[in-house]
Amino acid sequence: MKKALSATELARTLIRCRSVTPLDAGAQGYLDEVLSSLGLSCKRLPFGEISNLFARIGDEGPHFCFAGHTDVVPPGDESAWRYPPFAAEIEDGVLFGRGAVDMKGGIAAFVAAVAAFLDKHGAPNGSISLLITGDEEGEAVNGTVRVLEWMVENGHTPDVCLVGEPTNPSMLGEQIKIGRRGSLTGSITVKGRQGHVAYPHLADNPLPKLVALLERLSSHCFDEGTEFFPPTNLEIVTIDVGNKADNVIPSSGQARFNVRFNDKWTSSTLESEIRNCLDEEAIAYHLDTRAGAESFLTQPGEFTKLLAEAVADLTGMRPVFTTEGGTSDARFICKVCPVAEFGLINATAHHVDERIELKALERLAEIYLAVLEKYFGV
Repeated sequence: MKKALSATELARTLIRCRSVTPLDAGAQGYLDEVLSSLGLSCKRLPFGEISNLFARIGDEGPHFCFAGHTDVVPPGDESAWRYPPFAAEIEDGVLFGRGAVDMKGGIAAFVAAVAAFLDKHGAPNGSISLLITGDEEGEAVNGTVRVLEWMVENGHTPDVCLVGEPTNPSMLGEQIKIGRRGSLTGSITVKGRQGHVAYPHLADNPLPKLVALLERLSSHCFDEGTEFFPPTNLEIVTIDVGNKADNVIPSSGQARFNVRFNDKWTSSTLESEIRNCLDEEAIAYHLDTRAGAESFLTQPGEFTKLLAEAVADLTGMRPVFTTEGGTSDARFICKVCPVAEFGLINATAHHVDERIELKALERLAEIYLAVLEKYFGV
């Protein structure tokens, strides 16, 4: 038996690549080298300025795909870190570094699990692949979306996919995400007529009208949630007037809001609901909306049951199926095959001193190996 690849050492090497989105900084080249040495066929897929990598072993079904991203968010004030954010230092069994949790640690666990599976069982009775993008933390235009298009066009459509985003709030084994809420951003503008505050009858103040519209929206109950989703919520994020004078009634006011919505809505039906709600105030307004993501749900079934059993076997915890949190690239993958997310502990994701305990990282690799063994029946 060959010496097993260490998820810890894989993660440290990846963290040392300063791949702040949209840069790659050698991260995918390293993965290409490691995966090729394991017998996977690797294809580099650059789209625009984004580096992507697809690797696969086997050319038949069933086809199990791991998906993740090598790009990371900026480290912020590097002097505030305990260790340099790209040094991948270890202290008392804890690995520090940008991407340790989100999600170079997850990718390292993928690779270690695939290596262990091939070493123990040889080539799978089917296919294992990895979809690795460098565009998840960025605009998400030339990453997973484009790679999926290429995969479908070239006969690489997976049967199921596991995304390695950090899903657990505090302990490994708490949650498996089987869906995500949608996101809709809106901008409301109300126009008036500028004038002197001492002569309000000669002006038309738009701000009380804007406030009334915002009050209507913020107090509106969209729904009470669904089986796997919390209630849809709308949050006002900014109110802008641009008025630097305290004796001038402004000519217009604008506000922006964001709605995180469940599977009762699409971005289109939600926009209609918002307009109906605003129209109740009989105030002239202009509304622009932008859909960031649609909600999706992978109905619990054989795939999610298999994941839950593997997690329970290795952690002793029965994970809960959830849809909480922000968006992820799973929103694109769900259009191709059933997808779920399970990864590390997300408490320090995007934080200064992002970090993960090594025992959790190595245990995650063991869980991924167990998932592969259950999926392929070995």
